[in-house]
Amino acid sequence: MNITQFVLAHEPALRLGSFALVLTLLAGAERVWPARGDARPARRQGANLALMALNTGLLRVAFPVLAVGVAMQIHARGGGAFGLLHWPDWLEILLTVLLFDLTIYWQHRALHVMAPLWRLHRVHHSDIGFDVTLGVRFHPLEIVVSMLVKLAFVAMLGPPAVAVVIAEVLLAASSLFNHADFAFHPRWERVLRAVLVTPSMHRVHHSVLRKETDSNFGFLLSGWDRLFGSYRNQSLRPEHSMPIGLDAWRHPAQLTLVALLLQPFRRVPSVPAAASAPSTDDTDA
Repeated sequence: MNITQFVLAHEPALRLGSFALVLTLLAGAERVWPARGDARPARRQGANLALMALNTGLLRVAFPVLAVGVAMQIHARGGGAFGLLHWPDWLEILLTVLLFDLTIYWQHRALHVMAPLWRLHRVHHSDIGFDVTLGVRFHPLEIVVSMLVKLAFVAMLGPPAVAVVIAEVLLAASSLFNHADFAFHPRWERVLRAVLVTPSMHRVHHSVLRKETDSNFGFLLSGWDRLFGSYRNQSLRPEHSMPIGLDAWRHPAQLTLVALLLQPFRRVPSVPAAASAPSTDDTDA
């Protein structure tokens, strides 16, 4: 059994195992070396983890054949762009990971620009803390949108199934990593950020200031933000104390699991005059 056969034969275990390992390591790291202290036990973390469980069940019900299954079918009959090009497997795997990350980057930008999609995505941004559980805080309808984008990507490219597994495992791991409550030493931060999206880079994206929220959209590779003009080096406020979330969605009653599920269908509450960031714009336009 070669590596490709092994990965496909043990895909569910590899996904779950890698996710659990990364989650455990990051949860430990942010408790030992906290950047902000947001990883302290809080009710918001329970809502985040409940959303993760709900979304996992939804995917199994709504999409019984996920992206990997579609990739196996399309690649087997030579469909998609790769089916026409007949490139080596290693090159197709590398390009799949790169193009998948680029696709998720543009999907993320669309979630901020298109009003109906922002209504879904603001559930993610309405968390007032920043720790590893934020990496799994997504509205179920956003998960559906994301899966449709992935299926379209697979259908057009026709990548090897093992490449899709690798790309999705990296996406899940990077989402956890980017939201972890720790920061690297400035010297290591510069080195890592030259290639990867770091927690400090992504923390800017969760600032209450809308001009900072609309920046640093990348998940795995930091180069997309630089290439497409959405990179912001740091927040205007120190990352260890900068307000996280959205001004209009900060009351505890708005942050329960039920409230998060209903949030996309509710109007934006009026922001109090004493809001910490009066320049933020959380309108649906």
